[in-house]
Amino acid sequence: MVSTPIGNASDITARALAVLRRVAVIACEDTRVTGALMARLGVTTSLTPYHEHNAARQRPLLLARLAEGQAVALVSDAGTPLVSDPGYRLVGAALDAGHRVVPVPGASAPLAALVASGLPSDRFLFAGFPPSKDGGRRRFLAELAPVPATLVLFESARRLPETLATAAETLGDRPAAVCRELTKLYEEVRRDRLPALAAHYAEAGPPKGEVVLVIGPPASDAAAGPPSEDEQDARLRLALAEGLRVKEAAARVAAETGLSRRDLYQRALALGDGTADP
Repeated sequence: MVSTPIGNASDITARALAVLRRVAVIACEDTRVTGALMARLGVTTSLTPYHEHNAARQRPLLLARLAEGQAVALVSDAGTPLVSDPGYRLVGAALDAGHRVVPVPGASAPLAALVASGLPSDRFLFAGFPPSKDGGRRRFLAELAPVPATLVLFESARRLPETLATAAETLGDRPAAVCRELTKLYEEVRRDRLPALAAHYAEAGPPKGEVVLVIGPPASDAAAGPPSEDEQDARLRLALAEGLRVKEAAARVAAETGLSRRDLYQRALALGDGTADP
């Protein structure tokens, strides 16, 4: 079994093209999308749909083909299979059954965005899609705030302005990049600080296409020493005044200062009404 990204015809590698011509069947998200691309590439291998809605039904059929000695290719409409993609269940089942799984690398949106962002790439975290609702999105970003690494997120273009605004509130004034339509005709990378990006898209509105958001790691204040207790309280009060919950405020200040999130949580409780988050 092989796993390979499709994207568009200009991105495909010679190795991936050879594999797609050689396998017995290509499992894909949408046979119309993959079929159109295969026609452009001159690939006549039969296609079968495999996506989150039919995976439970299709998986045994694909495993049966593997058991018969057939080679199966798993592709995705965009990006790399298994990255925010239900294909990992098929790969897991194939491995459990003793079959060989071979990745055939190609274009990867998270890695392409990380490279294009100009942000530190020695340590990064791919966190997938933030929750669509405001409360869940705030909790999601607050949990990521202390992570000492560049953050790479997927986001729908429609929700990008809201997510940028929440990120600016929760993560602070960090460098970031909005990477749109990577490796495609209308590729665009906009680099700025989170508040500036939030202001731009609040005015311009949602962009078109597929978006990857890259956010720089928290600043290190180690050389300046830890902030005083008065400064800690001031930062916590500001975060609480902006509407963050106690846990979120503590996480943001911990990310900004490198101090213990647990200790800051207790300080935030004392500054508030003493009631813990539900």
